[in-house]
Amino acid sequence: MTDTTREWTLAERPRGEPDLDCFDLRERDRPEPDPGDLLVRVRYLSVDPYMRGRMRDAESYAEPWAVGDALKGGIVGEVVSSADDRYDAGDLVTGNGTWGDHALLDADEVAPVDPSVADPPAYLGVLGMPGRTAYFGLLEVGEPKPGDTVVVSGAAGAVGSVVGQIAKLNGCRVVGFAGSDEKTEWLTEDLGFDAAINYRTAEDYGAALAEAAPDGVDVYFDNVGGPITDAVFGELNLDARVAVCGQIAHYNDEETPTGPRKLPLLIAPRARVQGLLVSDYATRFGEAAERLAGWVADGDIEHRETVVEGLENAPDAFLGLFSGDNVGKQVVRVSSPE
Repeated sequence: MTDTTREWTLAERPRGEPDLDCFDLRERDRPEPDPGDLLVRVRYLSVDPYMRGRMRDAESYAEPWAVGDALKGGIVGEVVSSADDRYDAGDLVTGNGTWGDHALLDADEVAPVDPSVADPPAYLGVLGMPGRTAYFGLLEVGEPKPGDTVVVSGAAGAVGSVVGQIAKLNGCRVVGFAGSDEKTEWLTEDLGFDAAINYRTAEDYGAALAEAAPDGVDVYFDNVGGPITDAVFGELNLDARVAVCGQIAHYNDEETPTGPRKLPLLIAPRARVQGLLVSDYATRFGEAAERLAGWVADGDIEHRETVVEGLENAPDAFLGLFSGDNVGKQVVRVSSPE
C-alpha cells in the first residue's frame, strides 16, 4: 500500500447550483489509526442531497464544511488497520468518513456490513441513513393507518422508494411523484406503488394527483417541496399528516422564496406538518436496522443503487442528484475487493 491517499475537499462555496469548480481532489499522507480507530479502504461512498446545505456558510442541522475541508459522508469500507479489538483487518464496516481512498473511523461509530443480507452498497441506502429516515419519518411522523392514501415526492430516490414500500406493508394506497417514465414504471411495476406521476410531463399536478388519489391524501412524505408540495396541500384530508424530510427543489436557491402562502390550505383539514431529522431517533437505530434487514431478506422491500465508478467522479455523482440522474440510491464505487 502506498503512503498517500486521495480525498476530495471543498474548493469554494457555490452560488446557486454547485459545479465542478467547487471541488478539489488532493493527495495527502495516509493516516494511521490511534487507539480506538480503524483505517478503512473505502469501497463505496454516499452522495446525498443534504450535503448541499453543508456547502453553505450558514448554521444548519449539519455542520457546514469550511473551504479546504475534506468532504464527508456515509461510506462502506474494508478495515486495513485496526487499533480496536472489536475489528480485524478485512472486516467490512459502514460509518461516516471522507470522500477519499481511505478514511479514519472511530470504532465506536461504525457498524458491521453483512454481505449475506445485502450487497455492500445497500448499507448506504435501504440499510443505511436513507432507510432509517424512511422508517422513522413515515412510521413516527406520518403515522400511517391501513386504508390511508400516502403520497411521496422524490419517490424514486433513496428515501422515497423505501417510504412507499413501508406504506404498502402497512396497508396503504401509495402514490409517488418521480421525474421520468423509467422511474414511474419502476415504482408501479417493481415496488408496488398504486400510481405514479411523472412531474416532468404532467401539465397540472393537482389534476394528476386528484386522478391518482381520488379519496384525497392522508399522509404526505415530502422530499422535494416546490410546486409538487403546493399541489398536494390542496388535496389533504381531515387530520392529514405531512412529514417534511427534504426540500431539494430549494437547495440551490440564493434567496428564500416569499411565503409561506399555502398555509391557508392546512386550516380546513387541520393538517399537521412536522419536520424530521433521523438523528433524533439515534437510540432506536438498532430497531430500524433489524426490521429493514428483515424486510429486505424476505423480499418485502426491494432496493436499487445507481453506481458511479471511480473516486474521481464523485462530484459528478453528487451534481447528478439535482438533475435526477439516479434511480434509488446514488453511490460511488471507489475500490473493489483485492
